[in-house]
Amino acid sequence: MSHASQTADSREQAKPDAVTKANRPGSHWFATLRLHLANTFRLMIKEMRSIRSDPIVLMLVAFSFTVAVDAATGASTEATNLSVAVVDEDHSDLSRRIADGLTPPTFKSAVEITAAEADSAMNSQRFLFVIEIPPKFQEDVLVGRQPSVQINVDATAIAQAFNGMTYIQNVVMNYVTEFITGREGLSGEPVKMVTRVKFNPNLKSAWFTSVMQIINNLTMLTVILTGSALIREREQGTVEHLLVMPVVPAEIMFSKILANGAVTVVAAGLSLALVVQWWLGVPIAGSIFLFLAGSCIYVFTVAALGILLATIAATMGQFGLLSIPVLLVMMLLSGAMTPMESMPVWLQYLMKVITPTPHFVIFAQNVLYRGADLSIVWPQLLATAAIGSVYFGFALHRFRRVIFSS
Repeated sequence: MSHASQTADSREQAKPDAVTKANRPGSHWFATLRLHLANTFRLMIKEMRSIRSDPIVLMLVAFSFTVAVDAATGASTEATNLSVAVVDEDHSDLSRRIADGLTPPTFKSAVEITAAEADSAMNSQRFLFVIEIPPKFQEDVLVGRQPSVQINVDATAIAQAFNGMTYIQNVVMNYVTEFITGREGLSGEPVKMVTRVKFNPNLKSAWFTSVMQIINNLTMLTVILTGSALIREREQGTVEHLLVMPVVPAEIMFSKILANGAVTVVAAGLSLALVVQWWLGVPIAGSIFLFLAGSCIYVFTVAALGILLATIAATMGQFGLLSIPVLLVMMLLSGAMTPMESMPVWLQYLMKVITPTPHFVIFAQNVLYRGADLSIVWPQLLATAAIGSVYFGFALHRFRRVIFSS
């Protein structure tokens, strides 16, 4: 037999082996997965380069996670440096003690005015509170007549008015109780109240607003960046280039979600470490890495929402107008600004079903404030992932129908 015939026979014998290797269970699936991952990675690099070449986007991200977080702490609702006046018609030892008890930093030094000046002083916004102590106040207290102290409040500043009124009531009650027990020789109050504040001992609003501002900015930027990336390609006509490439819609969506989500998650992590912890001095009780891991799940969810909104809008202007009410509802009714317990019960359940933000706010507060671990916060992560899968599925359906079928 010639050498050529032997070579041909060996090739024929090798063919079944090659076919067998190609048809092995899982080999085709693994090759397809590698191809999808490679395409997604290349598309993600394209998105990252697009973000890098846009200085406005970079400035927006930097501003949102630095200056905006720091500025949010300035909008404090705490009762601080409140202007107060006292109309002392008793001029007794007890009335002077009450006036002297209104001390900084909660109040400015109390100013004594006459009863005729009270209305004009409040109308001109000189004072937020005017306390009127009636004549024979100390005498009535000693004989048990229960006299009234009038507190006039300028309620146009509602948060400071409510907190300051509570502080004034406590000051008056404490000094009256101390005065009575001292005169009657009592050992003290019958019940001693001991208050221990956990997770925020000094009741500083900056500890709350700074972290919640990061969550709000994470939500807003992820939706805007992801949705605008798709709208920009549609307006510039570069989406047609993707249509002729050997890629599938899921790869395009994943690339945009991963690229824009990575930018916002990294920015949020740096803001938490540098702005919140270092600059503002807010202590973080839990694991930052657990928070960032949960942020990745949340970012995936809201990024899918951004693509969904981009498939509904045709231009950048329409996308902006559509995003505003969606983002406002998500942030205002998430528990990040006001407690969810203050909302109607049906609205609480509705928000927890249709949006992931309430679950992520609970997750972030448990991890960063209370030091919770994964065994405690996994229900919130699971709920966020479930809502994200629904968002992604619906967005993928819209993406195929609107982009690939156009």
